[in-house]
Amino acid sequence: MRCIIVALAIVMINVDVGKENEIFDKLYEIPEVKEIYMVYGVHDIIAVIEAETMDALRSLITEKIRRMDGVKSSMTSIVVMHKKK
Repeated sequence: MRCIIVALAIVMINVDVGKENEIFDKLYEIPEVKEIYMVYGVHDIIAVIEAETMDALRSLITEKIRRMDGVKSSMTSIVVMHKKK
């Protein structure tokens, strides 16, 4: 049975200095994290996450991602339209 994704978000994450690789690896293990980038700039890591419902998305962000040891802050953008080549 195929899951229909109704909630898609881009999460920009700031982590403690020296925790970048550890947080990156932990995020990679979460099935709902579909893409992950370590970046230079305002944020340290950007993750694209998918969930079946907005409630599941909220839970993933607030209970898993934000509570990781080493995550200082995050900013989430909910995707309202998406095209991919």
